[in-house]
Order: sequence, then structure tokens, then C-alpha cells
Amino acid sequence: MRYLYRAVDSDGNTVDFLLTAHRAKKAALRFFKKAQGQHGQPTVVTMDKSGANKAAVDELNKGKSKEELIIIRQNKYLNNLI
Repeated sequence: MRYLYRAVDSDGNTVDFLLTAHRAKKAALRFFKKAQGQHGQPTVVTMDKSGANKAAVDELNKGKSKEELIIIRQNKYLNNLI
């Protein structure tokens, strides 16, 4: 099984992606750091209920001021595009 990490802008355009063999914090953190390095820090991240994704964003949020925090929106279907 493979897992697709995908960064989408507010217009629905894919700006970055990563295909991995594992769905773990390490893979999610690698993806978020890569996307953030190329496109800047997002203000909001929408994701499914994956614990790995949340743990990675929580790691990125460590030590940041309240104004700099990445807001996490988690919902089972919130990140599905139509």
C-alpha cells in the first residue's frame, strides 16, 4: 500500500505531493517541511483524522508564538475535493 501526501492551494491546485510506503509521523513531517520550504508556511492545514499528520504539524508548531501557529482542521471528509 502507498500513501499520498498532497498540498493544495486555496484554488484547489496541487502545489506539492509525496508518495510514501508508510503513513507515519516521520513521512508526514518530511512532506510538511518540504512543502513549507518551497511554498512558505501555511496558515491553515486541512487533513483527515490521521494521527501521523497531526503529530507532524504539532511538531512544526512547537516553540512558535500564537500568531505563528499553523491552524489544524481535522475532519473525516473535509479534505476530499469534489
